[in-house]
Amino acid sequence: MMQACAVSGVKPTRFKFGYKENYSLCKKIKRALENEFKQLHDEAAVQCFYIGGSLGVDIWAGEIVLRLKEQIGYEDVQLILALPFPDYQQNWDLRSQKRLSFLIKHSEDTFFVGKEDCRESYVDRNCYMVDHAAYLVAVSENETEHTGSEMQIVRYAKKKNRKVVYIHPDTAAVTAP
Repeated sequence: MMQACAVSGVKPTRFKFGYKENYSLCKKIKRALENEFKQLHDEAAVQCFYIGGSLGVDIWAGEIVLRLKEQIGYEDVQLILALPFPDYQQNWDLRSQKRLSFLIKHSEDTFFVGKEDCRESYVDRNCYMVDHAAYLVAVSENETEHTGSEMQIVRYAKKKNRKVVYIHPDTAAVTAP
């Protein structure tokens, strides 16, 4: 069976830079994500990356995986989108909708875990990704400082004995198991 990694992260409003991707810390976080993806691929034979389609980290991760796939030695990388429910992105700004549509168009698979906009659809999406992955890369504080959905997915990954790699949202420092 193909090795997989789920990716999750804090909401863009949690970052010092918000939605400003040209900010140096954002670029550092993106580099850290790419480096972790390459390392997981090269050292643990991870080929499949699951993202949940959220604004910020999920979108960045999807774009990074697609760029990685174009590089020699990474052609076998696959992007899978596990979205919480249909029309999930309908209230997003047009640019963000287009970015997610691009990921959907170029992913190996895209599916909806839930049927409606409710907390359970997000929880089910997170659990689905972790259940199908051996690793979780989380752009998040260490495990004692989680809030909201980040706390839920990391706790679930720990409960399922998945290896969790943290990329700190304020420093881009990587903490691996």
